[in-house]
Amino acid sequence: MTEAISKPAKIRTAVDIGGTFTDVFVQHEDGRITTAKYPTQTDPIEGVLAGMRQAGVNWEDVEFFSHGTTIATNALITRKFPKIALVTTEGFRDVIEIRRGDRESWDPYQEVAEPFVPRRHRMTVRERIGYDGTVLETLDEDQARDVARILERRGVETVAVCFVNSFTNPDHENRMAEILAEELPGVAITTSSDVLPEIFEYERFSTTVANAALVPIIGPYARTLEGRLEENGYKNDVLLLHSGGGVMTPKMAEKYGVRLAASGIAAGAIASRHIARMCGYENSIGFDMGGTSTDVSLTDNGVLGTTNMWSVEFGYPICFPSIEVLTIGAGGGSIAWLDDAGSLRNGPQSAGSEPGPACYGAAGDFATNTDANLVLGTVGKKLAGGVKELDESLARNAIEKVASPLGLDVDTAAQSIIKVANANMADAVRLISIRKGHDPRDFALVGFGGAGPLHAAYLAKDLGIPTVIIPPHPGVTSAMGCMLVDIQHDLTKMYLADAAEADLGHLAKSFRELEAQGRERLTAEHVDAEDMIFEYYLDMRYLGQWRAIAVPVSVPLESLDEVVATFHATHLKEHNFAAEDGGVEIYRILVRAIGLTPRADVKPAEPIDPADFTPVPTELRHVLFPDEVARLETPVYDRADLPAGAILSGPCIVDQLDSTTVVPPRTTARVDVWGNLILEYSA
Repeated sequence: MTEAISKPAKIRTAVDIGGTFTDVFVQHEDGRITTAKYPTQTDPIEGVLAGMRQAGVNWEDVEFFSHGTTIATNALITRKFPKIALVTTEGFRDVIEIRRGDRESWDPYQEVAEPFVPRRHRMTVRERIGYDGTVLETLDEDQARDVARILERRGVETVAVCFVNSFTNPDHENRMAEILAEELPGVAITTSSDVLPEIFEYERFSTTVANAALVPIIGPYARTLEGRLEENGYKNDVLLLHSGGGVMTPKMAEKYGVRLAASGIAAGAIASRHIARMCGYENSIGFDMGGTSTDVSLTDNGVLGTTNMWSVEFGYPICFPSIEVLTIGAGGGSIAWLDDAGSLRNGPQSAGSEPGPACYGAAGDFATNTDANLVLGTVGKKLAGGVKELDESLARNAIEKVASPLGLDVDTAAQSIIKVANANMADAVRLISIRKGHDPRDFALVGFGGAGPLHAAYLAKDLGIPTVIIPPHPGVTSAMGCMLVDIQHDLTKMYLADAAEADLGHLAKSFRELEAQGRERLTAEHVDAEDMIFEYYLDMRYLGQWRAIAVPVSVPLESLDEVVATFHATHLKEHNFAAEDGGVEIYRILVRAIGLTPRADVKPAEPIDPADFTPVPTELRHVLFPDEVARLETPVYDRADLPAGAILSGPCIVDQLDSTTVVPPRTTARVDVWGNLILEYSA
């Protein structure tokens, strides 16, 4: 793992745009933290500017700005992107529709969504590159120009060029791109050999098409954001968080927009790892529960789980490295409902921010998790420091619609709603931990998001997790994650060879070439040479398999014996078997180019002696906890009144501007020197 450089900082800011709120995190030169939450706007840039105004930021004082956004994700989900075309080799027109033949469920009649490119806009030209890069059939340039003119008449705004085997020889794709540029001035053109120069044409085509769809959206957005911030006085680089856990400048985002397709969810995972490590936990599970969804991530021995194949919509993979985050439809706005068998369900449908939960009084009449928490008393009648008033009578009326068919009173139904929500989220944690060979009892749970601290203690109890960490600013922790990242580019090259017969000289040459490309990108993004770091990996697999594992290597390579041994050990851990007598194949070469960004120093607080501190509640509330049979008189504390070293005994509730932490009965909470609440359950 790389260590960030430390430089003097003025104001450092980060903004994460979620489905409900735009979160702002500001770190001042003296270490003081300012946060803000602003409703997400139709124009997300307006939300960014308004949120920063609310936080009292003067852009001229800002030296660092990092930004996580859902604009790319939403564009793919809603399919609201410019008219797109695909140009490919004759005979490969339907690759993106044939796919792999897999389905999201076992229902053979459930159809996968239509491809991003309609068939009539998928054009073919005569050309052929062999598996080894030799030209088997030259590009028919007359036909290529005919295709370009057809696309011009159809008003196409962006084109993906995907030729078979172009990963071994990009000449035909590059020439096709030149012809399209000549015939279609102003149209965005993306080639698969530039975006993802790898084998498996379906995955390569799918990733390139997604990139082509997003480039016309991300490019103008990034340029406009950069311009608006400059108008307001910001003089430094705008950094955009990408799915791999790094940031990129608008210049690179214009070219590789698909890397932002998981921008928002990566930030929370990065922040949860950072917070857990500050508390001394190398193993942690990130639990980010917001208004609409819950994102779960896992860090093992300080390393975040990653994946090389993921998707925003099932059936259309994106093959850039991404932090592995499991997302389910469970949030504060998730709707409680009864299925056809009369069973209580929770989500994935959400009341969203408009109209929102019934208690918001904005014409919403569905019972949600927020309504249930309000009825139980775990949430007060004011949110966000009193900005939003909650109406308990409206919440009760909504829950009554669920309670009545079940023969339950409203309070019991509210308990049941929360229990079902907790069970759904606990299952998600099991999927990302137990399914991958990890015992959740060996991890700490980092609970954040606006609703995460409400539920984290119950998840920990259900899963046997001994420790829960609630960050100082849980509602804006994802925004903080945007501030903890470096500029990062992942550059790959195919190299199919038996590890026992690999040419070390060729590998060394490939690593140097990829490093040079990474250095060129970082230089274009104004990264100084001394702030550049390069990491080297070989993707390896057993002969006959197609799923590979990235194994870190040291350059220059003198032998592959240790690398192969590491592969066997990693394969044993991830898949519970290792064929040490079997052949191992190198599949791909990867270089990660990292440009270190400055960090502001954060100093721990001096803890008090807990024996000398008696917390004073702001109110006493009668709370019905999900596992209790009667309401308990429960003190409510303001988190700002709790110094480092303070210890609380449950049941109690800790309230703050951006979230509410529930400390159930038989649970203790202490404030550590970093301002985190550490919850521990005792049977």
